[in-house]
Amino acid sequence: MKTSKQLLRLWILALILVYSSSVLAYVGPGAGFAIASTFFTLLVAFGLAILTLLTWPVKFLFKAVLRRKRMNKSRVKRVVIVGLDGQDPELTEEFMQKGMLPNFSKLREQGGFYRLGTTLPAESPVAWSSFQTGCNPGKHRIFDFLVPNRKSLLPELSSAAISTSPKTLKIGKYRIPVGKARFKVGRKSQPFWKVLGDYGIFSSILRVPITFPPEKFRGVLLSAMCLPDLKGSQGTFFYYTSNPQEDRQLSSGVMLPLEVQDSVARGVFSGPENQFQKDNPDMELPFEIHMFKDKPCKLIIEKDEYELSEKVYTPWIPLDFQAGLGKKVRGLCRVLLLEREPHLRIYVTPIQVDPEKPAFPIAYPAPYSIYLAKRQGPFATLGVAEDTSGLNENIIDEMAFFEQCQFIHQEREEMFFDALSKTPRGAVVCVFDITDRVQHMFLNTYELAKTGEHPEISDEIARVIPDLYQQMDDLVGRVMEKLDEDTTLMVMSDHGFKSFRREINLNTWFMENGYLTLKDSYDSTDYLQAINWSKTKAYSVGFGGIYLNVRDREKHGIVRMGEEMDLLKKEIAEKLLSLRDGEDAPIKEVYDTRQVYSGPYVKDAPDLFVGFKVGYRAAWAAVTGNIDREIIQDNLKPWAGDHNMNPPDVPGMLFCNQKLAVENPDITDLGPTVLDLFGVPIPKYCDGKSVIPSEAVVKKSSKGVSS
Repeated sequence: MKTSKQLLRLWILALILVYSSSVLAYVGPGAGFAIASTFFTLLVAFGLAILTLLTWPVKFLFKAVLRRKRMNKSRVKRVVIVGLDGQDPELTEEFMQKGMLPNFSKLREQGGFYRLGTTLPAESPVAWSSFQTGCNPGKHRIFDFLVPNRKSLLPELSSAAISTSPKTLKIGKYRIPVGKARFKVGRKSQPFWKVLGDYGIFSSILRVPITFPPEKFRGVLLSAMCLPDLKGSQGTFFYYTSNPQEDRQLSSGVMLPLEVQDSVARGVFSGPENQFQKDNPDMELPFEIHMFKDKPCKLIIEKDEYELSEKVYTPWIPLDFQAGLGKKVRGLCRVLLLEREPHLRIYVTPIQVDPEKPAFPIAYPAPYSIYLAKRQGPFATLGVAEDTSGLNENIIDEMAFFEQCQFIHQEREEMFFDALSKTPRGAVVCVFDITDRVQHMFLNTYELAKTGEHPEISDEIARVIPDLYQQMDDLVGRVMEKLDEDTTLMVMSDHGFKSFRREINLNTWFMENGYLTLKDSYDSTDYLQAINWSKTKAYSVGFGGIYLNVRDREKHGIVRMGEEMDLLKKEIAEKLLSLRDGEDAPIKEVYDTRQVYSGPYVKDAPDLFVGFKVGYRAAWAAVTGNIDREIIQDNLKPWAGDHNMNPPDVPGMLFCNQKLAVENPDITDLGPTVLDLFGVPIPKYCDGKSVIPSEAVVKKSSKGVSS
């Protein structure tokens, strides 16, 4: 009954907070924000609130009976899943053998340690979608980060779509958007916590990728991957410099000037589009930086002041962007002073949606993010909050990036342990991203340092990966200490990690082998814009997906469905497998997705998917449909660790305090296993199965080892 009372209190809080406000702002990619504020809306909202309160007792009694009946069939009181995105099973095993991970070792002894089968491709949006639905990609429709729109022939985000109403009401110089933004979930099927909720079982779900926009269910949820920043992008950082001669070309950031006069630098924060004005200009917020000889600089934003010391991040700073008509939208950022002399240079993180005053729904119920912010203070909300691009584009250094990751990880730990304490029955699922982000930027350096042939790599940098795994071991130990014998614990990753040293541009290969032709003239080769579709048979977008230019499917398709399409797939696969990089074969497998996937959305999948050999990955340019001069070249970016390789070579990992009934679990098995543990029928559409059937359940002590 405790969780029911907590849920009731949360809903009452939601009603008070939501229905006492007449303004809801929404932000989306390229959409700016829309504001709805009418007496009618407020009246309807109060009516719904009263109706909810009047009907709640009947609903509560019905759900209480259903919940008690279901819990009588349950074999556990609680299931806790700790997701460590990208933690590699081979490295984990190596460090356990060295005695560095006592809590992982203890968890292995209690139940088991397993390689966890991942998805094709082995990447977070696909793998976590299969984790939560128990389905292969052909049933949940997430096939990659980016996929081509077959009609516009432009790459687009696979997981979510946000749009605003095209209608506006003109009042003087202002244009008032009519209607609210529309949020569309790209992932199909339903997550296992929704099924649990249908049977009256409560869940706390924190930062599991591909949970934006948040969906209604019985529990609380904070969205994660693909949740945009305040500008509507997937993470735009800002670089400011007082050097008028500096000219950087940034792909994921914006360079802005600082005007210096009499030891005062002036600039502007760039906010979201303003839909209240013609042509939707970006909103701006001026700031000043006052410089002193013998003490820290001072950042002044309106009436607020913040200390700026070199190489030290500020705390989260609120930014209020004024839209007009008294309306504003709030974001959060951290500022890092990079250099004072000879030129003033600062870095600003992507501007996060403020969880205490969210510009659009980032949690379910909506007040859940407000509760967390009131409880622990401001925190990062961007889907991929750790700014790998700032390091990848050489604006911040390795340790500044690592420090940023640690800030975000500590925020995540605080909300996770709060959820753990407040969910004595039901499911608690939290994904920690630090393992993925740090390995992207440090794993290759660690591998090189182990050879002893790179004295230029400092001990501090070389220790980042081992220290990270020990940090996760300490986290697991603290989790184990808080669990009782009626709780099943799973610690898992969605895929592994390997070094990424060479990149392959499939579009360049297509062009050189006669499958892709460029226009006679073009401004850019990016985003598929230079392609002559009337002479192109195949193209690539994303991390290894190959699409045929099929008639009646693509806008300007020329390949016929049926025999011609099948023969072309076979021909391309055979030629790619014969590709050589010196004596090396960089492509290990080419998968026909019609043979690998099943379900109603296979038709939307890439036609082929490349399984790269360890050490190779799709080229940076090819991800967005661009073309390089060379087919294969060195990866020169700091991002030199990856997992978009042949899936069998980068499995995830699974620790459990219960012995599993199989030796080779798959990521699709985890959702069905949770359902089965709670006595909930596994939906027939699931591909996964329970790996802890009733006869395999063995209760064990769950006390961890503090490190």
